[in-house]
Amino acid sequence: MSNLDPPPALRQAIRRKLLRWYDRNARDLPWRRRSAAPYAQWVAEIMLQQTQVQTVIPYYERFMKRFPNVRALAAASDDELLRHWQGLGYYRRAANLHKAAKQLAATGCDMPDSADALRTLPGIGRYTAGAIASIAFNERAPVVDGNVTRVFARLFNISQDVSTPDTVRQLWATAECLLPTRRCGDFNQALMELGALICTPTTPRCDDCPLERNCQARALNTQSLLPVKRKSRAVPEVHHVVILAQCNGAILVTKRPPDGLWGGLWEFPNTECDSPRHSLNKLLATHALPPSAPVERIGTITHRLTHRLMHFNAFHCQVASKTPARWVRAAHLADLPMSTACRKLLALMKS
Repeated sequence: MSNLDPPPALRQAIRRKLLRWYDRNARDLPWRRRSAAPYAQWVAEIMLQQTQVQTVIPYYERFMKRFPNVRALAAASDDELLRHWQGLGYYRRAANLHKAAKQLAATGCDMPDSADALRTLPGIGRYTAGAIASIAFNERAPVVDGNVTRVFARLFNISQDVSTPDTVRQLWATAECLLPTRRCGDFNQALMELGALICTPTTPRCDDCPLERNCQARALNTQSLLPVKRKSRAVPEVHHVVILAQCNGAILVTKRPPDGLWGGLWEFPNTECDSPRHSLNKLLATHALPPSAPVERIGTITHRLTHRLMHFNAFHCQVASKTPARWVRAAHLADLPMSTACRKLLALMKS
């Protein structure tokens, strides 16, 4: 293990160089214009979890316009919240954000002003708490995300797997010891910005890096080998049969359970399957859908998630009468919060 306890002189050099670089190169991002607003930082950090900045920006701006504060978010219905989140993925983040806002509104509290207090809210872990507390309150709270891990792995030439518990602990300790007493939020953002713009996963721009002369990997020419991570497992493939049932211009939809994948979103009746024909008949029986015309297979769509590859074998049928369920005219489906996969299925049916 490389030395992850840099001496005081190196700490000072890293702080000075990184903050100077950040002052000149920080991106103009909408949440940075609200850096003193804890709620704005909270929403941004939740959206940025496992999602790229450029993807988040339009969602963030729409979300903040509709839900500008904790009270507005707490008062929103589940469907309205999910409608503003749909397409962003990882819907549990939205559910936790909503749950936390309701907790705060019920107690009449503003956003907690420390990392420890923030971590008592649903969906806020150590990284998110540290980011909010340091940016909004200048608390000396460290952050370690993928970008920071990559910067540290190269800066200190860490040859061990960065995902092991021992290495993770040392990364957090290093992040804490490097924090300055002032501008803690700027320093944390500078670290993350360096990883996002300069110390990138492939072809890092070492010549443009403010820490080039301090970087052990640069000196040893090992930057392309770092960070070391255990190999990810193969992504499993899952097959579903989905039925798009129509009656007098309306389409049958069902709501997913609040927890789990796509929690709380609306979808078309579907089931995981091995045999498409058997699963189709099961779906028709479960939802009491006697077809008034032959069932038509309309195609297959594939949707990739980080943890699985999903194939939806889609069928269309007309039924003579509506069952006691939710039937929505096609023109109004856009008003329902639905996953990207369901939007693909709807497009397939229209085509």
